[in-house]
Amino acid sequence: MTLTTTSPPAEAELPRLKLDVAPLLVLPILAVLALPLVGSFPTWVTLTVAGLAMGMMIFIMASGLTLVFGLMDVLNFGHGAFVSVGAFTATLVLLPMQGWMQADSALMNLTALGLAIALAMLVTGVLGWAFERVIVMPVYGQHLKQILVTMGGMIVAEQMIHVVWGPDQIPLPLPASFRGAILVGDAAIEKYRLIAVAVGLLVFAAMFLVLNRTKIGLLIRAGVENGEMVEALGYRIRRLFVGVFVAGSALAGLGGVLWGLYKETLTAAMGADIMVLVFIVIIIGGLGSVGGCFIGALLVALVANYTGFLAPKIALVSNILLMVAILLWRPQGLYPVARR
Repeated sequence: MTLTTTSPPAEAELPRLKLDVAPLLVLPILAVLALPLVGSFPTWVTLTVAGLAMGMMIFIMASGLTLVFGLMDVLNFGHGAFVSVGAFTATLVLLPMQGWMQADSALMNLTALGLAIALAMLVTGVLGWAFERVIVMPVYGQHLKQILVTMGGMIVAEQMIHVVWGPDQIPLPLPASFRGAILVGDAAIEKYRLIAVAVGLLVFAAMFLVLNRTKIGLLIRAGVENGEMVEALGYRIRRLFVGVFVAGSALAGLGGVLWGLYKETLTAAMGADIMVLVFIVIIIGGLGSVGGCFIGALLVALVANYTGFLAPKIALVSNILLMVAILLWRPQGLYPVARR
């Protein structure tokens, strides 16, 4: 009597996950519904591009925090400190190089801005490493203490900014080649907003490739899903924690520079002011989801722009209403990764 076993054919493949397109349709549906309400097509184009630019900057600031939240389960309310420090650090380059910034040469403008961004990301990355080692590491798994100590860290950072740069607002004008607008028909689109959209897309593409096409990205995504299993396989996930925290802090510094140029004025509390939007974006997108964070940031910015034009009185609460609507539709967020 012989036993025979059957094995699956060699060409059999694992079933592929279907792409959930419903969240992707929310953005175009929102834009289309806003068009008849705005009434003017050129105005609608201007509002839409401005919203996309604002959303890209919010995404850059929120993307690192959403990974920290998803991977490390850390409620880092001090993330806004990196935004402020990044913007103020950039002034150490931009103010002495005002001649380069105000020159009519795009190359000189980009050189000065590139040096400022590199310094801001370096300083905020190092600050993020120290912040994680000294403040966050002792309170892993203790959410209430995390909220208290990280908020305390942000307050200390704001006061240190006052000590180093003074209490007054610092003007941060745009480079000469970034000023003005491009006319597309009757619609005026500011050059800087187009640049912000391009930078945001580059950051999103880089994060997507790293997370989906590299071994480090695989470990990060696996750590978000099940950190204990990754450790059981022999990987030191704590090192990933530190690396993600540093990268997220550096991205916050980049976002701070872009946001400071967008506002053209720096204040020590600018990071704390933007944190409400950042956490709304993370909640809408799904904890730990970069794709959800990307869509959530664009949604938040577009809704803020449209309601600011159509109904200024409710613009301040529009993002809260958006978050409520999204969570009623999808309680776990648009693209949930970590089930909590």
